[in-house]
Amino acid sequence: MGDVRGHSPADRTSFRCDMMSFGESYNLAKALARKIKDSGDLPDIIVAIGRGGYVPARLVCDFLLFDNLTTIKIEHYKGAADIQEMATLKFPLSVDIHDKNILVVDDVTDTGKTLSVAVDYLESLNPADIKTAVLQHKICSDFVPDFYARKVVKWRWIIYPWAAYEDLAGFTENIIGQDTLSTTEICNEFDSRYTISINESNLTEILEDLHERGSIDCISNNGNRLWKKRASRTNLRLSRLEDHR
Repeated sequence: MGDVRGHSPADRTSFRCDMMSFGESYNLAKALARKIKDSGDLPDIIVAIGRGGYVPARLVCDFLLFDNLTTIKIEHYKGAADIQEMATLKFPLSVDIHDKNILVVDDVTDTGKTLSVAVDYLESLNPADIKTAVLQHKICSDFVPDFYARKVVKWRWIIYPWAAYEDLAGFTENIIGQDTLSTTEICNEFDSRYTISINESNLTEILEDLHERGSIDCISNNGNRLWKKRASRTNLRLSRLEDHR
């Protein structure tokens, strides 16, 4: 795949993904904490951006021997590179940060909108200073954080271990789309679309969970199981009307 910097994942049906391990994420958090410590600019309070920043912020606190950690929640990506048009604050801060030095921690900068909204909101609470930190900074981001452990030059979707199951479930729904596919076919699409190798056992668990929550249907075909998107009630009513014409 060529260089796709600057392009939103919402514009593409296939793109490279990087599956991060817990070990690699841990090491990135350690490197990030070291950069923060070496700067000499230590915060009074660390604010994790939920949900992606929860684990990185806790790890940074651990490496800094720091315990003043709180959170806000901002929604932008709903899962599996499914981007909303605007980042919005869902859960505000629960503590007073007036005249405090704040460090905001998230997992990654992609479009930069999440951190931008976070900083704008926190600035309205009159802190003394705000710094930002992420594990990985994509250079396509409009927002450049003060600290990052790794720079990502060529765009790819990064799957962190604390969100892997959710991302894979979202990609599964994207792959099925309007088709009816076997488990093997979905596995093959994971590889061709997202450069993700997933075994059929793990994929079956995801498919069964999506079926249980009502997102997809399972069809038996000569002993094989096929999967398709579950029709909405509106679509079902329209289908029934067509059948009676």
